[in-house]
Amino acid sequence: MPDPTSSFAALQNARLYGILDLGYVLPAQVESMTAALCEGGVDLLQLRAKKHSSQEIEKLARLMQPILREYGVPLIINDHLEVAAVIGSEGVHVGQDDEAVAKARAVVGQGTFVGKSTHSLDQAVAAQAEGADYIGFGPLYATGTKPDYVPIGIHDIAEAHRLVSLPIFCIGGVNVSRLPEIISAGARRVVVVSALLLAPDVRVHVREIKSLLP
Repeated sequence: MPDPTSSFAALQNARLYGILDLGYVLPAQVESMTAALCEGGVDLLQLRAKKHSSQEIEKLARLMQPILREYGVPLIINDHLEVAAVIGSEGVHVGQDDEAVAKARAVVGQGTFVGKSTHSLDQAVAAQAEGADYIGFGPLYATGTKPDYVPIGIHDIAEAHRLVSLPIFCIGGVNVSRLPEIISAGARRVVVVSALLLAPDVRVHVREIKSLLP
């Protein structure tokens, strides 16, 4: 089992949060992609598999764990609380369900950190009050990963950091060309999905993005 103290410390120190989304990566590529992302230097890695069964997600997560632990990168499971509890992942991520954080805590326990998606300043403040350990804030731009979500833009990033003391990971359409304006708007941490997973050389691209972050 992971050491919760080191996991929470890794969360606090994290700047680049990767998501291994099975909308972009085939199950057969999960191990090699995990290794490439870790070698490049991602600080956190989430497994997101919206169209796969709990059994499939558990199997893939168990393949990822030895690689992630070798690099000291926490594994975060998207939505599937029971899978997170069974495999002992370092983190879990939940959406905008009103009871999401409390429900997650009840399932995974205090040793696993809980992140929550937020799409406005009000939601960001509420997530902190609910006891989330970090928040995702976005989508900043329109994104192919979640095309139904209306982008919130970058104008509230600085205010979110003023109102919320948790780690805030800006998400949604983040890529190298947009990073300067995102950082100028006040971002300190970002989530990157397709720009990493579809890069010609994943390791090089991770390093490039990491080098641009404050």
